[in-house]
Amino acid sequence: MTERKPNLFERVGATTFDLFHNTFYAFGFFWNVLGETFRFRSRSRVSTQVLVMQILFTGVNALFIITLIAVSLGTVIIFYGNQITTLVSTNFVYTILITVITRELGPLLTAFIVMARSGVAIATEISSMVVTHEIEAYLAVGINPISYLVVPRFLGVTLSMVALNLYFNLSGLAASYLVAQFFHPIPANEYFGQLMTQLTPTAVASSVVKSLAFGFVISMVSTLNGFRAQQSTTEIPIIVIRAVGQGFALLIVVNILITLVFPR
Repeated sequence: MTERKPNLFERVGATTFDLFHNTFYAFGFFWNVLGETFRFRSRSRVSTQVLVMQILFTGVNALFIITLIAVSLGTVIIFYGNQITTLVSTNFVYTILITVITRELGPLLTAFIVMARSGVAIATEISSMVVTHEIEAYLAVGINPISYLVVPRFLGVTLSMVALNLYFNLSGLAASYLVAQFFHPIPANEYFGQLMTQLTPTAVASSVVKSLAFGFVISMVSTLNGFRAQQSTTEIPIIVIRAVGQGFALLIVVNILITLVFPR
């Protein structure tokens, strides 16, 4: 006897149910993480060590690639900006530098790098721990996996995102100054003074809020998907790919929403 295939309404209903289920599960997971975060300072030194190692991996070990991309972006902006207008006679290039590096591409590119490195690592690590029953071992000895595994990674990724975003801005703007000397030599105080006139409080607030929100998205998506592993190691690559896809999509959506909230 052949199995009956579900009709269109059944498929739509199942998809809708799964969407609501996953949404409520994600909100519950976030609420649990938030509660454990406020109690993090009372945890053992082991959790603090996990936090330090997460900052080391996410922040310090990513400095090279962050520097490379920031310098490349600053160089490209100055190179093409010089072909459009004269650097010393208009604020156009300074506006582009602040808008692209500080407000838009700086935070987003940094978030993509962190998602591709730390997000993949976190999702892989936690899903592997679920499959190998390490999570059950933590629960058996009275250790809360949320407070021990998720909270240090949540704090570590978020703090690292803020620091890396600031570093990206400094590297990109410094590289743009060095490249500008090859086209129109200009004193450093005049160059960075012009940049500061374009660096409005709104631009700073937008950049900081984006880095905080991106750190939250990366850590939550990675850990949440990691805990959704079941029994087989073959699930791990699927979970990691799903986490990366969801992470990139949410980062783009959050970036658009924050840009709309902080108009120029």
